[in-house]
Amino acid sequence: MPKNRTHTILALSVVAVGAVVSAILGLFAYMSVTATPIHADLRHVRSVTHSVPLPQWLGAVDEGRQIVRGSLVAQNLPGVSVAVGIGGDIVWAEGFGWADLENRVPVAPETRFRIADVSIPLTSAAVGLLIEKKKLNLDDQIQTYVPDFPKKDWPVTVRQLMGHVAGVRTDAGDEEPISIHCGRPGEALQRFASDRLKFEPGTEYRRSSYGWILVSAAVEAAAKRPFFTFMRTQIFEPLGMEDTRPDSSKESPTDRVTFYHPRFAGDTRYGPELVREGDYSCLAGGSGFLSTPSDLVRFGMAISGGKLLQPATVEILQSPQRLTSGQPTDYGLGWTLATVPLAGKRTRMAGHDTRRDFLGGTASLMLFPERQIVVAVTSNIGFADTRSAALKIAQAFAEERESAASK
Repeated sequence: MPKNRTHTILALSVVAVGAVVSAILGLFAYMSVTATPIHADLRHVRSVTHSVPLPQWLGAVDEGRQIVRGSLVAQNLPGVSVAVGIGGDIVWAEGFGWADLENRVPVAPETRFRIADVSIPLTSAAVGLLIEKKKLNLDDQIQTYVPDFPKKDWPVTVRQLMGHVAGVRTDAGDEEPISIHCGRPGEALQRFASDRLKFEPGTEYRRSSYGWILVSAAVEAAAKRPFFTFMRTQIFEPLGMEDTRPDSSKESPTDRVTFYHPRFAGDTRYGPELVREGDYSCLAGGSGFLSTPSDLVRFGMAISGGKLLQPATVEILQSPQRLTSGQPTDYGLGWTLATVPLAGKRTRMAGHDTRRDFLGGTASLMLFPERQIVVAVTSNIGFADTRSAALKIAQAFAEERESAASK
């Protein structure tokens, strides 16, 4: 190739790359300039609560309010809701910002949010109930309960599905079909049943929402009742979770938030756009529920306090799984597990956070059994950092409790 031609091609390549980089930087600049702050001043963020906190928690509540308001402004979030439970009682529940931006509807404690992956611990508890009734065995192959799921290259057990080590692929994200209603989890199997496993079960940890559709179908089969009916009658109603229900277009409540998604680069600071309406019932126990932080806290307190499951069952569900290599996954059977500093002490935490951001909502649920503290935080936009806010709120209440105990 002649030297002049080579130089020309190189020059054109440099120009093309430069044009692409300039376009990307220009797009970021445009989005930054055109992003309108939803809450210009944290001092003026609207909030709604229906009860006055007890005197011993006023300091922690005041700090919690500053944490939430700061998060709303810094992340440019439409709305946030929070609830805290201590020793079996909800001591704080409050909504901040807007449930609906266009109509300026405020978030209230009873406003329902899309909790996405935080549905998983609820479904895990359903499995726990069936274990206690000896109607389900964790080490049974999934076909014992869901014969319509074809056998694969290796056996797949309920335990492996619950621990995200089964090799079943996950959903298609924002390409997931949302115009179809599933009355039962088995109706969603056609989306993935024929696919090969991604890896030999037990050898890798990889989150799979489709795996929890299978778990939901197993719950239904073992209980011999429709999955959503079993969840309502055996968990939600007994625990007073009146605001928790399927995320279905056929059961769409009026007191739910409007769902948003970051309009650019998965960054909430660039402002929100509406999420397309749809029906998420096919996601079943993997991401198929609407709820409130107060209901999630009721659930968390029941789990930690032995009100729903026996302590030995909770221990099974909240123990870290191991790969065949012996490496721990820091994940139980439907529960994320960690040890975090809380009021100067290393404290065990079990909970779950949203990873499915295309749904238009973010949620975090955290249980600190040793401290008898449960925190839940939700937002009505994907990619919100509710986890950091929940940890800071837990820290505020743990410090308040330590301070009171030392007096």
